[in-house]
Amino acid sequence: MALVRLPPIPANALGFAPKRRVGLLGGSFNPAHEGHRHIAELALKHLGLDEVWFLVSPGNPLKEAKGMAPLAKRLASAAEQAHHPRLRAVAIEQALGTRYTADTLAVLIRRFPRTSFVWLMGADNLIQLPKWERWSSIFNTVPIAVFARPSYSTNALAGKAAHRFSPARRRSLRRATRLASRKPPAWVFLHTRLHPASATSIRAMTRPAHKQRAAPGKR
Repeated sequence: MALVRLPPIPANALGFAPKRRVGLLGGSFNPAHEGHRHIAELALKHLGLDEVWFLVSPGNPLKEAKGMAPLAKRLASAAEQAHHPRLRAVAIEQALGTRYTADTLAVLIRRFPRTSFVWLMGADNLIQLPKWERWSSIFNTVPIAVFARPSYSTNALAGKAAHRFSPARRRSLRRATRLASRKPPAWVFLHTRLHPASATSIRAMTRPAHKQRAAPGKR
């Protein structure tokens, strides 16, 4: 399980070298799909990042364990989508023993003092962010980049999190390229090309036919 280990401290993490800019895309990755890779590649392009890490969660506190594949399988799925020299699949939360994003970010900042992190999320997660443990501290710990998603964007921008941190929003794409160097709270909403893939639809397509018929209307 080498992929479960923490990433090594980059060569420029010490001394006076410029800070490394890393995007963090957390999730269950149940399974990972092209939509995850799409967001990661957009982040590399529009945010000026050096790398994006897929943070595969041992277990999402807001999701039921039923139907959740084992961590090793989900990690392997993320590693397959991270087949790119600047993308990495890791199970940092398992290695650190952290359960909540707020705790994970606090540890990463201490461990990688010469790395500037940016939290990456889709518009659907911005809507439910107020349900996360100490969600406000996430905004105050690292810059955040939110990516548009079909049918979620309007509600996301009208939601509680977007409203509370509206003064910290950077509204131009030009400013987005410097997001990693901004002092939090700072966030952007990127109206980029959308990708239709979702883990829910992929699981539905791979579910045996008799199970699909047994659960009509469920999403």
